[in-house]
Amino acid sequence: MRGDRPVASQQKFVYSFTEGNKDLKDLLGGKGANLAEMTNLGLPVPPGFTITTEACKVFLETGSEPTSLHEEISAHLDALEQEMGKKLGQADNPLLVSVRSGAKFSMPGMMDTVLNIGLSDASVAGLVAQSGNERFAWDSYRRLVQMFGKTVLGVDGELFEEALDEAKHAKGTANDLDLDAADLKQLVEVFKGIVERETGRAFPQEPREQMDLAIHAVFHSWNGDRARLYRRQERIPNDLGTAVNVCTMVFGNLGEDSGTGVAFTRDPSTGTQGVYGDYLSNAQGEDVVAGIRNTLPLSELEKLDKKSYDELMTIMQTLENHYRDLCDIEFTIERGKLWMLQTRVGKRTAAAAFRIAVQLVDQGLIDLDEALMRVTGGQLSQLMFPRFAPNAESKQIAWGLAASPGAAIGKIVFDSYTAVKWSRSGEKVILVRRETNPDDLDGMIAAEGILTSRGGKTSHAAVVARGMGKTCVCGAEELEVDTKRRRMTTADGLVLEEGDIVSIDGATGKVYLGEVPVLPSPVVEYFEGTLHAGADVQGGLVQAVHRLMSHADVRRRLAVRANADNAEDGSRARRYGAQGIGLCRTEHMFLGEERRKEVEHLILADNDKDREQALSTLLPMQKGDFVELFQALDGLPVTVRLLDPPLHEFLPDITELSVRVALAEARKDPNENDLRLLQAVHKLHEQNPMLGLRGVRLGLVIPGLFGMQVRAIAEAAAERRLAGGDPRPEVMIPLVGTVQELELVRDECERVLAEVAQSTGVQLEIKLGTMIELPRAAVTAGQIAEAAEFFSFGTNDLTQTVWGFSRDDVEASFFTAYLEKGIFGVSPFETIDRDGVGALVKHAVEAGRATRPDLKLGVCGEHGGDPESVHFFHEVGLDYVSCSPFRIPVARLEAGRAAIETAGSDSR
Repeated sequence: MRGDRPVASQQKFVYSFTEGNKDLKDLLGGKGANLAEMTNLGLPVPPGFTITTEACKVFLETGSEPTSLHEEISAHLDALEQEMGKKLGQADNPLLVSVRSGAKFSMPGMMDTVLNIGLSDASVAGLVAQSGNERFAWDSYRRLVQMFGKTVLGVDGELFEEALDEAKHAKGTANDLDLDAADLKQLVEVFKGIVERETGRAFPQEPREQMDLAIHAVFHSWNGDRARLYRRQERIPNDLGTAVNVCTMVFGNLGEDSGTGVAFTRDPSTGTQGVYGDYLSNAQGEDVVAGIRNTLPLSELEKLDKKSYDELMTIMQTLENHYRDLCDIEFTIERGKLWMLQTRVGKRTAAAAFRIAVQLVDQGLIDLDEALMRVTGGQLSQLMFPRFAPNAESKQIAWGLAASPGAAIGKIVFDSYTAVKWSRSGEKVILVRRETNPDDLDGMIAAEGILTSRGGKTSHAAVVARGMGKTCVCGAEELEVDTKRRRMTTADGLVLEEGDIVSIDGATGKVYLGEVPVLPSPVVEYFEGTLHAGADVQGGLVQAVHRLMSHADVRRRLAVRANADNAEDGSRARRYGAQGIGLCRTEHMFLGEERRKEVEHLILADNDKDREQALSTLLPMQKGDFVELFQALDGLPVTVRLLDPPLHEFLPDITELSVRVALAEARKDPNENDLRLLQAVHKLHEQNPMLGLRGVRLGLVIPGLFGMQVRAIAEAAAERRLAGGDPRPEVMIPLVGTVQELELVRDECERVLAEVAQSTGVQLEIKLGTMIELPRAAVTAGQIAEAAEFFSFGTNDLTQTVWGFSRDDVEASFFTAYLEKGIFGVSPFETIDRDGVGALVKHAVEAGRATRPDLKLGVCGEHGGDPESVHFFHEVGLDYVSCSPFRIPVARLEAGRAAIETAGSDSR
């Protein structure tokens, strides 16, 4: 059944490597587009062709290939056979091909690849004759049966690994290379027996059937569990599909004059220019990334094969200049002939991203705008995490390769399941493996860091960890990792069991026993102003951050404010670059023991005299808070939100209070205050306090409450003005749902402001506005703007009320299931829901400004510091975002990137 999707007969589904280019990633995937680009550059790429992502989409939607695909593949295969002078899988002179996935965005190890397609019982003899190397031919055949059995036919890969281990054990060796042709020939028969036993069918001997089944397997792998999980983690859309690349095989396992490797044009961990990569002689590509054998550093290739090394260095420089970025390269040397199998813009650590961007500017390859687009707020966040104290007392137990920086501390676990389970219970864990594979992705995401005893900087663990910004140490060879007994042993015999704590340093590769103290990041010290001026910290990292942050500040239109409730937080926010306070939550000012008592008095007041007494006691406390805050933020706007808690938060717990009253009554010594409190608690008890008596409703129900707060704000501002300061307060009324509520509170505020102006002789211009956090407020924003001089979107509550979610409950109950099922790509509390919450924000912006063109607009939910959300707020025309002090640099950076992105799309 073909489904409803129309497939035009003239649509082209297959492209030769000579037809595409690097700009066709949507159609050819990243791998196919870059193979075509390298072919266009005249680099040594094995001939082949790419099946498009469109073909994959048809296959996944309808369950079958597009009708023209088989004929298109046949035509391209015929052309390939003519070019190579061989036929796929023919007995005497076989052409062998690889079938590899290649989506638009790099997903290392997440989808399927099959090498050596075309080998069979008949053609293996032809490969022996063709190569003159019997061992190589049978080694290639056993690899095909193993990869095909696992990825195409779904056989448990452990069965093949166990059979291989048995063959090595029988030979008395731990090294694959010690198996000779006879051993491998026997192993092929064992592997074929496993396939037949597990699938009920013999391993396919017809080469075209092998290729077609492998292509279908790659299509299916787009929707595999690990691919879906990786896309959720990296926020890659699910509807892109993968291309399939069919490429002539070249062999790195033909002997010591052959090999395979992965190279980077710069160090992906630090950004340093030089020779970086891994090489394995007499090996195929998966041996390098799988970490099965520990690799040689790329520099060793110069000693083994100077000619290929020099050619590789020239090609790497060509590719970096052409792509104007760090390039990640896979290559194979077949009997002294260099072949390029892949290139892509390489994944890198956050530190490397900032350094490389600035280096490329200094080299004249890109400008500062493009450099800023090469880094992200997420990467900047990573750079602000702590690092290990260099002189702390600690016991080093191992030393591996610094694969992905960071300071990670946790309990060691030896499998993904345990990592996820312990992490969900609140434990911090370090995932320890001999080497990781794509099936470990769940555990890698859950872990604080990853530690392996095998593999290099281009192993699966290293590449995936760098992409996720996860701390990783690879190839710690002195560690003996025993996953079955769930323990690891150090070189000096120390045994660590599952649950023991280690600390791993992804910047040095060192592994320590126990918990090592941490220090603030130098990037945080830079923002705090505690870093020595001009210090060359971490190879110029701080200088790179400074240059790009400075450019972001020049380019951005959005102002960035902070959510801060006291002078200390306000001062820190100012150091981090805040341009004011976008949200000062006054309820936080009442939480001290003394003030809670006064709030209790206010709540219990049953006459005007008692209420006024409580308010007059709170007034000087509030005024003192504001004097300090306005002094810390002198010359910058400070938006003060009037009291907005559920009122019960200021009263004792109902159960605890009930027990206290009951015990007092049993002693026949009742406490009158406790009895009154209990009556008040019962009276104010609400089934859903977040939708009850709070915000503007509180100000309307308790006379004088908001008036007291506004008086405190105005008197504090007047005092600062008289002392020579420049206070700029703004008053925000929360939880407004109708313009009538706002008008009533506004009338009270204006009366109080007039009284303070008369008593102090200071005329203050204090803007009065509201928080848009209810759907009704967003829908009626045009009416509300008649009484508001500014809106600030409270997207936390707006998300709750739009979705009908209680955040405290749902995130712990069913959000994990929603993310796993793909209902959410990301939590709507983390990144703004553009289609729902975002649509209301956009409507409120347009309606509010239609009523009041000079309406100031901001956002003060935590979305204000989320990189993706910042871009949305820029697009809809807000004036500022406000977020916690620590996220201010991220918001500044992303606001600059949003402005460049918008300018680029406008110019197009």
